[in-house]
Amino acid sequence: MNLKDAFISTIKEIVQTALISLGIFLFVYVFLVQPHRVQGVSMVPTFENGELLLTEKISYHVSPVERGDVIVFAAPVEQKVDFIKRIIGLPGENVMVKDGSVVINGLKLDEPYIKIETPSEINITVANDEFFVMGDNRNASSDSRSFGPIKRSSIKGKVWLVYWPIAKSSGFAGARIFSRVHYGIPN
Repeated sequence: MNLKDAFISTIKEIVQTALISLGIFLFVYVFLVQPHRVQGVSMVPTFENGELLLTEKISYHVSPVERGDVIVFAAPVEQKVDFIKRIIGLPGENVMVKDGSVVINGLKLDEPYIKIETPSEINITVANDEFFVMGDNRNASSDSRSFGPIKRSSIKGKVWLVYWPIAKSSGFAGARIFSRVHYGIPN
């Protein structure tokens, strides 16, 4: 094999590798996981502004959405933006915010991730195929208290992994796998 043939063979291998890599990336991005950046303080203390996370898209095709899951969904107001919030109310449940607490079907919700009382008052029954979502930083969150429950079809996925920052620093908890909070009331 001469130098010209070796060069052409190398270029073909590079292009082939690049196309296969692009195909794998697109498959993973479209069907499995998607990166998101936390913008704002509505999920403090769970997520800080600027953290990078991965949202997995598979689990809700094989298992139900559960209370406590942190999800990414298309914002109900401006569809070009994604919101990150926590599932509080499930389809058919009565969600009431009163006297600083969240009450589901008459039972007070234990929320260990909340540092202050929940402001506002609301009493709503969540329709079928909808979910009531709230940010963990209730004083700085635009959520179902203002725009109502979200449709199941707007959910893009469940937060799975915070991958940046890798190491803990002031204000950032570092890389971590995220799972939902388990509540004292049944789903």
